[in-house]
Amino acid sequence: MKILILNGPNLNLLGKREPAIYGNLTFEQFFESLKKKYADVELSYYQSNIEGEIINKLHEVGFSFDGIILNAGAYTHTSIAIGDAIKGIETPVIEVHISNVYAREEFRHVSYIAPNAKGIIAGFGLQSYELALESFI
Repeated sequence: MKILILNGPNLNLLGKREPAIYGNLTFEQFFESLKKKYADVELSYYQSNIEGEIINKLHEVGFSFDGIILNAGAYTHTSIAIGDAIKGIETPVIEVHISNVYAREEFRHVSYIAPNAKGIIAGFGLQSYELALESFI
């Protein structure tokens, strides 16, 4: 089973950025623990702050991987193009968020990804990714 974890803007700052919301662990540290725990799954990780690179990665793996776990960050609430890219691929996508976006600012309550996603997991910290991974397994 091949799963891609795809992170969008500012998620490269995990461990430094707003630790009260996002925690103290870097994503790379968390990803290493996932790879050990799920050694039988071929896990890949990609992060970009650039919308077009996220779309390119969706296109690259969207017909060959078994699942994509996507935290598009703020692009979730602004990018029709990422939503369209998900609609155009075959690989199922699960939208994840570290924080409970529905307990935050009103603009975060809108997702252009959700209508094309298999499901949404939000508000469980980094465990949101693991819950998404478990749903694919």
